[in-house]
Amino acid sequence: MNLLTASKITKAYTDKVLLDHVDFSIDDREKIGVIGINGTGKSSLLKLLAGRDQVDEGELILGNHVVVNYLPQNPVFPQGVTIYDYVADNNGAGGTWEIEGESKRILNMLGFDKYDIPLEILSGGQKKKVALAASLLKPCDILILDEPTNHLNNTMVLWLENYLKARRGALVMVTHDRYFLDRVCNKIVEIDKGKLYSYQTNFEGFLELKSQREDMELATYKKNKNILRTELEWIRRGAQARSTKQKARIERFEALKNIKAPEKAESVELSSVSSRLGKKTVELSGICKSYGERTLIRDFSYIFLRNDRIGIVGENGCGKSTLMKIIVGEIEADAGYVEMGPTVKIGYFSQENEKLDETMRVIDYIKETAEFVRTEEGLISASKMLERFLFDGTLQYSKIEKLSGGEKRRLYLLKILMEAPNVLILDEPTNDLDIQTLGILEEYLEHFDGIVITVSHDRYFLDKIVDRIFAFENGVLKQYEGGYSDYLEKAGSPYEEINPKKSSKKAAAAYKERPREKKLKFTYAEQKEYETIEEDIEKLEEQVSNLENEILHAATDFVKLNELSKEKEEREKALEEKMERYVYLMELAEKIEAAGGKV
Repeated sequence: MNLLTASKITKAYTDKVLLDHVDFSIDDREKIGVIGINGTGKSSLLKLLAGRDQVDEGELILGNHVVVNYLPQNPVFPQGVTIYDYVADNNGAGGTWEIEGESKRILNMLGFDKYDIPLEILSGGQKKKVALAASLLKPCDILILDEPTNHLNNTMVLWLENYLKARRGALVMVTHDRYFLDRVCNKIVEIDKGKLYSYQTNFEGFLELKSQREDMELATYKKNKNILRTELEWIRRGAQARSTKQKARIERFEALKNIKAPEKAESVELSSVSSRLGKKTVELSGICKSYGERTLIRDFSYIFLRNDRIGIVGENGCGKSTLMKIIVGEIEADAGYVEMGPTVKIGYFSQENEKLDETMRVIDYIKETAEFVRTEEGLISASKMLERFLFDGTLQYSKIEKLSGGEKRRLYLLKILMEAPNVLILDEPTNDLDIQTLGILEEYLEHFDGIVITVSHDRYFLDKIVDRIFAFENGVLKQYEGGYSDYLEKAGSPYEEINPKKSSKKAAAAYKERPREKKLKFTYAEQKEYETIEEDIEKLEEQVSNLENEILHAATDFVKLNELSKEKEEREKALEEKMERYVYLMELAEKIEAAGGKV
């Protein structure tokens, strides 16, 4: 059953069009994942669907009695309210024992064992989890979630994944967790340059179907370009051969001439940038850290090897970020030491971001680090690096305050990479980065000449990047070889039904066999056809032109008009088929001549 329909809706902010006359619908059985590059309008679309914003043009129709519940990316909370009161009040359930039990169960799954804590003393991530709990509990027909997996650890993500899979009703969400999209969603909607593309499939299927769509767009463009070339030759010959040209063919030539090539999807491109790393790297010896009676890290020692790819996982608050800060020197260990080699240059991408000066221009912020950076391709300017990181000329001279949260995160990441570190320490690097940027970051890290140490709740990211996991288990870091899925198989999880490592990589890089080259000679029939095809085209064009004239003179004879129109359609179809055949024969003739053959 259809719950919501959006028809030809448009939404713009200042001079940037986010949605350009797009159509959208939500069915009661659909679980929809909305994806796209940061700043393209994902959160804006969710706000429109939730009724928190108005469309500039078009119509958005919500079904009768359809209830929508919306979790924004940055929820606003009242003052003087406890965790439990907020969750219960949002559900209008007061103190009924059913909602109390379910509220406490979900809060417990999201890491809360005390329910009378005032909201104002919680961190931003904890508040978002409280808001998520309230959203999950509130009855509705359409549940809209903006980045629900942010601030959740891996165990919580697995639990939420299974909860949403089992939940009845429509779901629309923005998330960059690709395993989550793959396992929960049955429809993917991509926002790209103001347009919406819908795919009735999960994330793996989306990768395949998007590739097919782009291939078809490119094939259509190439076909039109080939026809345009033959039309151009006809125009040039015709200008000398006769004084009048068929109007329809000239109009077709003008239409083909204006067709634009399909735009290549924007992507982050960044050559490996790093400094030489000597034999001695980073050594941790006997690291201990406690806060009060709580021990976070107990006697941890490890010597990082060149090109190590280390992932660190564990429950929220277990000490993952604390360990990162001990390595970079922001926090001092209670016992033990950190020793750095003389050539070590650390790039620290913190979970909080550095404090950005919102009044600065984007390009000035990057130039503070370097005007130029040396890559495998040679020296590249700050402006060029920004372009590769999806900051075009206009955006480069904008104030940072105008950027979206994801764009600020991307900008901060670029600055870290431009410092040319040889040890990258990444604390939740996947938060607020779009899927396209994540894919290129993963490719960059795979070729990075140095050490990568990362804390992440993104299982897909860990599977692609790391080859060793350190898991926090009661203050002790236990070592597991392999990626996150390998760790999960060995350590186990009460919520993981199947190994998340599926064939998404295979789908993303699906091998396509190249068609074999056409034979490099004409058959007898092709040779005869090649010799006469231009005459055949001219005859068909003349027939179409004559039929057009007859139609003009038969304007009052409806029976005759119908017959002529039908015959004209048949001749035009035959002409189109003949033109396609002409393009094929011309290309084959060129190949034969290039191979030294004769036509």
